[in-house]
Amino acid sequence: MRQDPDELLASLDPEQRAVATTLTGPVAVIAGAGTGKTRAITHRIAYGVATGVYNPGAVLAVTFTQRAAGELRGRLNELGVVGVQARTFHSAALRQAQYFWPRVYGGELPPVLDKRMSLVAEAASRLRVSTDTARLRDLVGEIAWAKVSNVSAEDYPRLAEHQSRQVAAFDPETIARVFAAYEDVKRDRGRIDFEDILLCAAALIAEHPQVGEAVRRTYRHLVVDEYQDVSPLQEALLNLWRGDRDELCVVGDPAQTIHSFAGAQTSFLTGFARRHPSATVIRLVRDYRSTPQVVSVANSIMDGARTQPGLSTVTLTAQLPPGPAVEFVEAADEAAEAAGVADWVARQAEAGVPYRDMAVLFRINAQSPPIEQAFADRQIPYLVRGGERFYERPEVRQALLVLRTEARAAFDPDGQSAVEQVKAVLGTLGWTAHPPEGAGAVRERWESLAALLSVAEDMVATQAGGSGQPPIDLASVSAELQRRAEAQHVPTAQGVTVSTLHSAKGLEWDAVALLGVHEGSLPFVLASTSEQINEERRLLYVGVTRARRHLRLSWSRTRNGGGSSRNVSRFLAPVLPGPAAGAGAGAAVRSRPKGSVLSAHCRSCGRPLGDAAERKLGRHASCPSTYDEATMRRLKDWRAQAAAEQSVPAYCVFTDATLIAIAEARPKTLQDLLRIHGLGQGKASKYGSAVLAIITDMATTRTDGGNSDSPLVRRTIGK
Repeated sequence: MRQDPDELLASLDPEQRAVATTLTGPVAVIAGAGTGKTRAITHRIAYGVATGVYNPGAVLAVTFTQRAAGELRGRLNELGVVGVQARTFHSAALRQAQYFWPRVYGGELPPVLDKRMSLVAEAASRLRVSTDTARLRDLVGEIAWAKVSNVSAEDYPRLAEHQSRQVAAFDPETIARVFAAYEDVKRDRGRIDFEDILLCAAALIAEHPQVGEAVRRTYRHLVVDEYQDVSPLQEALLNLWRGDRDELCVVGDPAQTIHSFAGAQTSFLTGFARRHPSATVIRLVRDYRSTPQVVSVANSIMDGARTQPGLSTVTLTAQLPPGPAVEFVEAADEAAEAAGVADWVARQAEAGVPYRDMAVLFRINAQSPPIEQAFADRQIPYLVRGGERFYERPEVRQALLVLRTEARAAFDPDGQSAVEQVKAVLGTLGWTAHPPEGAGAVRERWESLAALLSVAEDMVATQAGGSGQPPIDLASVSAELQRRAEAQHVPTAQGVTVSTLHSAKGLEWDAVALLGVHEGSLPFVLASTSEQINEERRLLYVGVTRARRHLRLSWSRTRNGGGSSRNVSRFLAPVLPGPAAGAGAGAAVRSRPKGSVLSAHCRSCGRPLGDAAERKLGRHASCPSTYDEATMRRLKDWRAQAAAEQSVPAYCVFTDATLIAIAEARPKTLQDLLRIHGLGQGKASKYGSAVLAIITDMATTRTDGGNSDSPLVRRTIGK
């Protein structure tokens, strides 16, 4: 049933309504982060169908991920629109190529390679080009860039130089030779690769008029989401789909172009109005995702970007009520920075923010281990988000198959709830109640299974009581997982997301911490040209705009407490508080922002503390200690006993530095204990009662009889 057109428009803001009602001619929607672009374009399609302007089957909506395509389909179904083709570029192209290839060439489309590395290795071997795994990855990536950029092997050396493409291990001529040999190997094997899907569809339409006419007759209205990420090859295919018609609507944000290294060209979006002089340009600027504090930081970061020709980026206007201030924190080294982030996450959790609604983001994967270790030390659950598709992971495919099989069998639940049943099934595949220690394949497998379990937990938790709905069982959980797999709707387990900035695009959380916001990381050390620097700025902007309410940005002066000093990222110059804002682009912050971990002072002399060891100790190493020797002996005796009971080394309970800090701070409550630098919620919960009992007991002893041998007493008497 078609919806009433006026009802469709009632819930839209003025700019979204302009998108929804502009149904013909070329249209460009410049949609800032959090401004409801998906809502706008799905209502545009629904309004077009409701008014009779569109036939649903004649609309093709394309985007870049299966998840985004699934979201488009889901939104359209909620609006009562069925029949619209919402697909990725590659999915739409593959469907067309598989249909038309037999009709043109008399045989099936060649199979698509799962992975190309082995064929690239064979091509290099034929040419006697020496490679290892890292070099092969570089070759695979560069060949992929050339293909999506419509660059042939013959033209690669010239265009690579023009585009400033550099691969450390190979000169452009060698890459071109391996590229050509790889194409030969593919032909010998009778295979095509991922980029060939687009090339085959484009060739069929361009070289066979009857194919082009059939495609354009079927799809009369085109909608392209995330248009800032299109490559030259995708743009060429889009123009072939369109033909000489102007029924094209593109949606994107120049400020979120972060895939230029993979062939994306934001100029297709920024130059849209020049290529289509009759185009209607609509800007979505009302941000419904983030607080004014977060939006202000995002806008300030982008204000420093070079003005782009054509369509400019938008300045966001926050629509949410004010929230907490954005935190800016400098740390002495990476370990201290990770510890500070973990403590911040623990505080957010205590304040009621679920772990699944928090994320820690960074520039490259190599920045992940310190934060993973800090989370493990504090027993904070976390999930490492990778770039691969969730539902293509072997353990996920296996789990879905086993769950489906068990659901179809005559399964006797024996009084078990759906969650307990899913746990039992996943337990046979490697899931355990507690995550495995450390990182690696075992941890990644557990995270995948835990994410599947979270779906069952959410279904049971959200089931309406007393509504007459049948209870959640294994079959309904399996069906929901299959539905999500088809839509590429990735479940989120109860853990903090740990992810690179690139992998976080398109996602959002209540609380986000960005670490490593220093020169060499953001912008990355290899970014040298002005465009590369601008892309790094956009990457930081994407990270900032993932946060709904709580945002923390941090950086460290050194990697491990020694070596050369780092500077805070030049991109933060407009937003750092106080004197730090005037330090200039790329300058080290000499005046510490409020709340910095470096603002701690020595309990002995009162001067500011320096490195992580001093902050944990609470005083300078050269200053007299202030702990009671008897208290320290009691703490060490207790630690030895606790370690023996757990069969772990003593330092796994508490390090000497932590014991000294406890003895000197003499905490009275659990909150006092948590204020000790580096002591997380996990250990406080596990050992806090015992430690506080010792401190209380020793305080009573000192009150009753004192301890004239303690350094503190000697200093007081000396005064």
